[in-house]
Amino acid sequence: MVRIDFAFGAPDRLRMACQVVRKHYLAGRPLVVYTQDAQELARFDRLLWSFEPTAFIPHVLAGDPLAAESAVTLTSSLPTELPGGGATGLPPWLINLDAGCPPTAEGYERILEIVSDRDDDKQAARERWRQYQSAGHTLNAHDVSGRAAGSADSARPSR
Repeated sequence: MVRIDFAFGAPDRLRMACQVVRKHYLAGRPLVVYTQDAQELARFDRLLWSFEPTAFIPHVLAGDPLAAESAVTLTSSLPTELPGGGATGLPPWLINLDAGCPPTAEGYERILEIVSDRDDDKQAARERWRQYQSAGHTLNAHDVSGRAAGSADSARPSR
């Protein structure tokens, strides 16, 4: 089964996603960033270029000739074949920025979900949590709000 990590309480979902992408990019982990919302994907694309003045995260849109070699690929429709992970050869992880579960979740070793404090975002995350749980995936919750000093279990969504 797939390991799925939910990061709850992000002050800004897309900015937090940029920070997560940077962390994994610098560690050599290839990533696929997914949302069906083309406008949201375009906002994220622009933010990757500007979220920090000194940060540089090379990335391409799926379908680009360099996508197979890029460590970070952005897509609004998940491919049936996963990218090869570029030079590292590692399988890519998926960052899901969509409101729903990705259609090819089982193809990934790990999925990262970032959830803001907005009510609609939390509600959508609760639904994704239930869907992943019913599919038998391994779920982990992390409070990234900085407000609670408790365990990850305290961030688990309520039913």
